[in-house]
Amino acid sequence: MSDDNTTDFGYERVPTTEKAKRVGQVFHSVAQRYDVMNDLMSMGIHRVWKRFTIEVAAARPGWKILDLAGGTGDLAARFSRIVGPKGHVVLCDINASMLECGRARLVDEGLVENLNYVQGNAECLPYPDDYFDLITIAFGLRNVTDKNKALSSMLRVLKPGGKLLVLEFSQPTSKGFSQIYDLYSFKALPMMGKLVANDAGSYRYLAESIRMHPDQETLKQMMETAGFERCDYHNLTGGVVALHKGYKL
Repeated sequence: MSDDNTTDFGYERVPTTEKAKRVGQVFHSVAQRYDVMNDLMSMGIHRVWKRFTIEVAAARPGWKILDLAGGTGDLAARFSRIVGPKGHVVLCDINASMLECGRARLVDEGLVENLNYVQGNAECLPYPDDYFDLITIAFGLRNVTDKNKALSSMLRVLKPGGKLLVLEFSQPTSKGFSQIYDLYSFKALPMMGKLVANDAGSYRYLAESIRMHPDQETLKQMMETAGFERCDYHNLTGGVVALHKGYKL
């Protein structure tokens, strides 16, 4: 966020008060084709990234878990099965269209007893202090207007000993690979968006928002500044994605 009351929306500068609305329009547009596009854009590798996140989470039966920007429920579905009837999973998303897609999918899978759905903003989570054992946010932090405020909000609602996992697009570690990735992002993604979702603009924003997101070390420092301890990250697929981890001690 900038001191001049503007913030990034992809490569644009927009008033801070407008970013959430603009991001909301993007996800309202793509919600119905979101899962299909994820498979196409990542060639299915997003499933491997999320499986790794589940492994690192090491969730246990009875845990309370908050899946922020949970979208169509990939992580929430798996956590629901892990925590069991004595546990509780909240699928939270700021976007009503994405939340409805997630709820419909999980109900179809028969996951109803230990799941709740909340339309909420990561910057001001509607939960008491020291409430969750684990918080995950997958491919959502880069869309948050005030990332520092959101990280502080997450820290507040985590229990002491609780863990935050941030799965997000990041910066490739190889210069040569980065050039190929740029070509793919700015040429192929908007074309896929046009053909599959009839929306090239939203996928152009996706590519731009990735480039504007803090790199691996910067995000780690932001988590530490917010108060998280033992912060670390794993680069996945050559740094295209990184999984950051931090604890509330």
